[in-house]
Order: sequence, then structure tokens, then C-alpha cells
Amino acid sequence: METPLDPFDRKILEFVQRDCQVNAEVIAEAVGLSASAVQRRLRRLRAEKVITAEVAIVDPQVVGQRMQFIAGIELKDNYEALPRIRAWVQKEPEVQQLFYVTGAVDLVMVILSKSVKEYDALSARLMAEVPQVIRMTTNVVIDAMKSDLYVPVDE
Repeated sequence: METPLDPFDRKILEFVQRDCQVNAEVIAEAVGLSASAVQRRLRRLRAEKVITAEVAIVDPQVVGQRMQFIAGIELKDNYEALPRIRAWVQKEPEVQQLFYVTGAVDLVMVILSKSVKEYDALSARLMAEVPQVIRMTTNVVIDAMKSDLYVPVDE
């Protein structure tokens, strides 16, 4: 990032995180800038990759992804396995998130699937393509009590 975030940038980021389609006039009125100043700042925030994407969040149930799984993955030879895992998840759209973590497991993966059978097939593909996976521990999500990508932008 080239320039540090000032209070106006932070207020703008608060707005666009909640609704990226909110127009510059609405933001401008709320933060005390002109609409053109808000537009310039948004262009800069996108160019500097502070805003990395603007997406629509789709209800998984409506499109047939009825189950969510959290998998803890244990690896042997982590540094050999990590590039393989990174490549593998890029071609698996059911994998929503993958975290390299400390603790009892090496990776935590969030997966959407239509069924346990489809999740099992995905797990089998992972273990076949990444032989360094030594164990997967799966939790089925009963209720997603909070699911948010919001990032606090406090100073």
C-alpha cells in the first residue's frame, strides 16, 4: 500500500464492506466529503489492493450447497505438501477457505457440499493427489451462527 489510510478512507471502507454497490453520494454525505472525492479514494483503494474484490454473496442453500464442513488436516512434510495443497484447492470450488494454522492440525479447510457423499469424494481426491495428508478430522456445521468477511478498520 502506497499511502496510509486516513479516517476518511476508513469510513469509506466501513460502507463498502457492508454494501459495495452503495453510491458515492450516499458515502460522501455520511463521511463529509464530495462524491468525486469518494470516487477518487475508492479508485485508489482498489488500485492499491486495499479493496481486493467486490463480490455478491450467494445463499448456499438456494443453489444446492446444503452442507458445510470444517476439516482439520494433518500433514507430514509440510513444506513439500503446502504447494501441492495450494494448487489442489484452486481447482476445487467447493473449498471456500483454507488456513495454515498452529495447533493440533496443520490446515483448517471450510468446504460447501451438496451431501456427505460428495464431501467424501472431495476428501478422497485430496488424499489421492496430496499423499502428505495423513489425517482429516471433519466437523459438520449444524448452524452457521455467524459467517462474515467484514474486517474492522479501526486505527
